[in-house]
Amino acid sequence: MCLRIIFVLVSCILAFSASGQTRSWSEGGCVPVMDISDGDSLAYGAGEKFSFSIHYEWGAIDSDVGWANIVLDTLRVNGVKAYHCMVYGRTTRLYDLFFPVRENFQSWFSYDGLRPLRFTRDTKEGKYTARNTYVYRRGGISDPHILADVYTTSSGDRSVVLPLDDCTFDLPALFYFARNMDFSTVVPDVKYPMTFAIDDDIYNVYFIMRGRETIKVRGVGNVRTIKFSVKLISGNVFTGEEDLSVWITDDDNRIPVLFEAPILVGVASGRITDWSGLKHPFSALMKK
Repeated sequence: MCLRIIFVLVSCILAFSASGQTRSWSEGGCVPVMDISDGDSLAYGAGEKFSFSIHYEWGAIDSDVGWANIVLDTLRVNGVKAYHCMVYGRTTRLYDLFFPVRENFQSWFSYDGLRPLRFTRDTKEGKYTARNTYVYRRGGISDPHILADVYTTSSGDRSVVLPLDDCTFDLPALFYFARNMDFSTVVPDVKYPMTFAIDDDIYNVYFIMRGRETIKVRGVGNVRTIKFSVKLISGNVFTGEEDLSVWITDDDNRIPVLFEAPILVGVASGRITDWSGLKHPFSALMKK
């Protein structure tokens, strides 16, 4: 059991789009988004906050095991206005006794254009530790790349150079980029690519829009949503054999309200529990 799920279920989940500015999805490129050149036209603004509860089911276990908060603010990076996203997750006090988890992801990306600028990760899962520091380089004489300083308990410290193009993001930046997807151009039941960097590698997965549903979210109420499936990466968390399902609000906010995925042992899911600072009315919420 690993609370890292929250980021692949909340950040990567909505990783349904990268940049549609240079290549079409049919050419192996990225899914198009709406106009992101002006920060004022985005689906969100500074001060937005979310809280999620993480649930785990396996055999006799059927309970909330952790929680995560996502906060968005603005600041200046080298004199340029930028967003700063902070994602913090942890296990509950009860599950700390068995397998304590702490996740701290932070991402800085440009206010206009949503270009990733910097990313850090600080993860502690039981006795395992992982740290990432990314700096994105796009100018100069060299090709665009990510300078990545990476540490894991198993491999120690290392510095690597990762490839970078208009479709590559860290998870929090991809989460916010994706919320500006242009639904009018997405065809149901068609695979679309997404790309993200984590640790010392780049991952390519895909999403499929399944259609609109009205669902009941525990503690929230009935919500009009758009359902997506995301093909997961096999490894030490996910089976790689089944899709992640995610439901986002069918309104201008594009908020993830419910998600679930099979993992190697059991099923992990999550639901939104609190929100504030939304830029647009929560019109998808039908009944509390």
